[in-house]
Amino acid sequence: MPFPPGVASATAWKAVALAVVIATAGIVLDAQRQSQVFRSGVTLVTTDVIVRDGDGLFIPDLTRDDFTIYEDDVAQEIASLVLVHGGRVYNQLLPPAPVQEGIILPGRAAPAATATPGRIFVIFIDDLHIRAADTPLIHRVMDLLPDTLIHQGDEFGIISSGKSAIRVQMTTDQNRLRAIDRAVGEAFDPRILIETATQLSSLNESRWRAHVAFKTALETVRGLEQIQHRRKAFLYISAGYNFNPFDDARVNARIESMQQVGFFENGGTRLPEFDEPALDQFTTTDAFGEVFSDSELHNELLLLVDAANRANVSFYTVDVRGLTTIPDLDFDLRTTEWNEYIRKQHSSLRTLAELTGGMAVVNRNTFREAFTEIDAETSDYYVLGFYSSNPDETRRTRRLRVEVTQEGADVRSRTHYMLPFPGASAAAPAGAAPVTPVEAPGVDAR
Repeated sequence: MPFPPGVASATAWKAVALAVVIATAGIVLDAQRQSQVFRSGVTLVTTDVIVRDGDGLFIPDLTRDDFTIYEDDVAQEIASLVLVHGGRVYNQLLPPAPVQEGIILPGRAAPAATATPGRIFVIFIDDLHIRAADTPLIHRVMDLLPDTLIHQGDEFGIISSGKSAIRVQMTTDQNRLRAIDRAVGEAFDPRILIETATQLSSLNESRWRAHVAFKTALETVRGLEQIQHRRKAFLYISAGYNFNPFDDARVNARIESMQQVGFFENGGTRLPEFDEPALDQFTTTDAFGEVFSDSELHNELLLLVDAANRANVSFYTVDVRGLTTIPDLDFDLRTTEWNEYIRKQHSSLRTLAELTGGMAVVNRNTFREAFTEIDAETSDYYVLGFYSSNPDETRRTRRLRVEVTQEGADVRSRTHYMLPFPGASAAAPAGAAPVTPVEAPGVDAR
């Protein structure tokens, strides 16, 4: 049925007006969506920050508005800020608990963050890589801890990698530091590595020992992930690592062993019973192991560094040998080869420390001064937390940068962190677990 002209005209205008309103609402909604910042997950990323003035004194009165944290040069919203000053904890801002779907049953309330001490230490004695002759050095250096670093109220745990079998659960009882007296070094002497150069067992055993040490440290670090809003100091007592030690000396030892069986008899001709491919340095399994030894070591170090940065753990590596110069007189080694061996060992310890915001105490005899420096770093610091705005999980390496508004301030913080591999278990979300010391794998609860 046809409508009157006036009615049809009014209906058309109403339709046009409704379309304009819908279009305008869509534009406003799109603008609101573009202005919103969506979080890529519920995992809180934390990093410790030390801020000092021009005189080297810690600045304790900064607030959230004084900090700006960047992830890959993109400013992030600070969700938590904890100040630890003089070993005491001041919670300036804690993140809200993550939203949980479904029916939430009442449970036991989690203790406040202040229940955890502001200073947490793990003492890892890698006795698998400290020679038996250096055992007295372990005790001499570790005896300095009660006077310089581990104070009343500090929480610490002790674990070893070898047969010393030291397992001390997280505690504040300083009497438990006496467990370090059981530490006995059992690393290979250089003489053994050289004299057994013709056998694969020596190098395989050396790498197996390193893997055991890294695995022990890795599982302990993962156990510390549940402690949020604290800086965890990991005292890593070791002589360092070298997957291809004394390469030239081992080659010379092989040549001597071949001479003893007559390989170079008759004017340097080869004996028929020796198979040429088996002696080819480019085809034997042993040779390939030597060629890729540095890559294998770097991979082991990288896995440990990544886990430490995710757990906000800083490595403080300590070589109890102190200042090293020339090899012992009973070692038949050239000075250049000994220096290369020591350089690689120290390089591995420096890598662990520098990539986690810690400090390497290597090639120095001033252990008391070094522990005093560590004490200052672990007594005064901020812990900033944020939820990353980058949802791309394939971008595992994230660069971090922290800036403050105070002019002339010196800011020290972590430079990066890495996401776990897709499908791997990540750290517990903030607020999902009580902030209390946890029993790390392999740590005896006594």
